[in-house]
Amino acid sequence: MGYSFGRTAIAVPRVFLGLLVLGAIGTMLFGVLARYVLLPITDWFDVDPVNFFWVEEVGETTLAWITMIGAAIAVAERGHFHLAVLVHRLPPKARRRVEIGTQVLIGLFGLLVAFLGTKLAILNSMLTSPALEFSLAWLYIPAVIGGVLMVLYSGQKILDRAS
Repeated sequence: MGYSFGRTAIAVPRVFLGLLVLGAIGTMLFGVLARYVLLPITDWFDVDPVNFFWVEEVGETTLAWITMIGAAIAVAERGHFHLAVLVHRLPPKARRRVEIGTQVLIGLFGLLVAFLGTKLAILNSMLTSPALEFSLAWLYIPAVIGGVLMVLYSGQKILDRAS
């Protein structure tokens, strides 16, 4: 069935995505614990409160990574929503052309996302987040990686359909 990236091309992003989800859940649980358990305890004992303001920044950044890597994985697994209103009625050759054209559009969209993500990452690379003071480029790098993965995965689908 033509050239194939193999299982690694989808397995590595899926494992990374799983780790991101677990990290986000842990971070949010800590934020809830700090706000509703540790903060009242520190107030009761009149000691300095636990700093948990970084939780929002970590959650926001993790959400950006989860969204873009997840969108690319959905391209690879054909997990995005689509309507099969007319295509299934076309002859096989025309159906194949429509599927290839769709993958070309997805690849172009991924290229646009990667290009704009690169510009935004460069533009914001000198800015830092308020609590953790990490570069705000980390909020836009997922768009670059997700866009490149979309291009690769749609290219794989085009090669599979063309052969």
